[in-house]
Amino acid sequence: MAKLSRKGQVSIPKRILRALGLEGEGYLLVELLPEGAILLRPAGVYPVEMYAEERVWAFLEDALTEEERRRLEALPR
Repeated sequence: MAKLSRKGQVSIPKRILRALGLEGEGYLLVELLPEGAILLRPAGVYPVEMYAEERVWAFLEDALTEEERRRLEALPR
């Protein structure tokens, strides 16, 4: 059994978390199933790295053929 707090938070019993291999803080995907059940699944969260335009061009230059590079350089920046 789990308890719902006034803030809408649910505490999942430790034995269930251990059985799933979950510990500490983490993220769960929450879905409402058609029959009214709530499905929780572990979610993977990965960092997103933002690149400056110059860095993106550096990546492209390493991966492009000469023809692709010429066409790309002809585009307005």
